[in-house]
Amino acid sequence: MKRIALLMLINLYGSTIYAETTKSSEVQQKTGAAQAISENTIRIQTRPEIVGLWGMGIQNKKNKCTEYYNFKSNSNVVIKSGEEWSTGVYDYQPTPDPDSDLSALTLQVQYDNNQVDCSGTQEDQSGEVTQYFVKWKNDRTLSLCSSENSEQCFATLQRVLP
Repeated sequence: MKRIALLMLINLYGSTIYAETTKSSEVQQKTGAAQAISENTIRIQTRPEIVGLWGMGIQNKKNKCTEYYNFKSNSNVVIKSGEEWSTGVYDYQPTPDPDSDLSALTLQVQYDNNQVDCSGTQEDQSGEVTQYFVKWKNDRTLSLCSSENSEQCFATLQRVLP
């Protein structure tokens, strides 16, 4: 009789413990699966190859000065030349033709602090829109050209930061 009572108690508590273990392992599996999904989520974001900080050395009468172009991924650009700061927007269009090495770049200056730039001139460029052709020498060097003729390039920029 004692054995039967003891077996019934073990059976009763054993199934309760088994049920608890099963529930907790199911919860752990669901939580683990949710974490695995969030940890293994791959997010690919493409950006134009021109995005980053570029610099161009300019020799003026007094000393050498570097003009910086910071092309941001949200199509904003910040240009620093000597004491001059300019901000604006840009549109970069890579060439669709694999045989051509010229891409298109349009800059619109929205604000200029009207200070002296690296070339020694002081000119408010607010509102100016300029179009350039970009000739890539390699992934760290590009030239800005005034026409599709890539021999009429007037500026060479070196990548400073990605």
